[in-house]
Amino acid sequence: MTVRREWMEKDYYAVLGVEQSAADRDIKKAYRKLAHQYHPDNNPGDEASESRFKEIGEANQVLSDPETRKEYDQARAAFARGAWAGGPSGTHNTQYVHVEDLGDLFGGAGFGGFGDLFGRRGRPGPQKGADLESDVSLSFHEAISGTTRTLTVDGPSGTREVQVRIPAGVDDGARIRVRGKGLPGANGGGTGDLYVRVRVAKHPIFARSGRNLKVHLPLSFVDAALGTELDAPTLDGKVTLRIPAGTQPGKTFRVSGKGVATPKGTGDLLVVVDLEVPRDLSDEQRSLLERLRDVEKDTSPSEHLGV
Repeated sequence: MTVRREWMEKDYYAVLGVEQSAADRDIKKAYRKLAHQYHPDNNPGDEASESRFKEIGEANQVLSDPETRKEYDQARAAFARGAWAGGPSGTHNTQYVHVEDLGDLFGGAGFGGFGDLFGRRGRPGPQKGADLESDVSLSFHEAISGTTRTLTVDGPSGTREVQVRIPAGVDDGARIRVRGKGLPGANGGGTGDLYVRVRVAKHPIFARSGRNLKVHLPLSFVDAALGTELDAPTLDGKVTLRIPAGTQPGKTFRVSGKGVATPKGTGDLLVVVDLEVPRDLSDEQRSLLERLRDVEKDTSPSEHLGV
């Protein structure tokens, strides 16, 4: 555990304008806002802004890392209790603490940075820039085939355009990482990344599940009973399916390799046949169905239920 002297001198929560109980996302949001406001590119020649920017970066460096934040909170709490400057001792009002007791004070953790606490003040290290997030909306076919989009994102000097390549087969809700397109870092730190969340419009015919596509086809009672051939749509044309006699409603036929092509493989097309019951019958159709019903009376499907 490394405790620095400036930890005792600075309230990093106050620097970022958040409560000590603030969630990680609130700390991240506050840092982004302030870093943008005080970035040197937005305040050329303003030494006060530059100093404030460094202070903001230092605060974020400590509070954005859960382990470092925990150590910072423990150190601040220990000082608040008077662990290093407390009970009376003559006229100096000094309380002595043995070095070996410091491990207990911080939960048994190592105390390798003790020299930093009372030694010279360390210079803040490199601070990576904050990540940015953006959304992109795609049509169903754009998501399947892949595309390139130009997004407008916020930068230290205002808005800027970023070219984002959308890979083929991307699914709704996916997040694409674009390295080095976030906010600039401080003290020589690297630039943050841009995360693009993908929103894909629904298709009027196909439903998607991972790499597989599903489509429903109507099937008449006669074709289901006698068997037939049906043309099923795919992303690049159609395929002909052989429907065997006696096919039941809801039966699913799998067409291999006719789903979504992704870097991890290509899915299948799932064709579900739905029984289509005619609403309007011609006199001839009605007569034939009534004859069929008469023939089937002796073999009622409910007989096996004892009806």
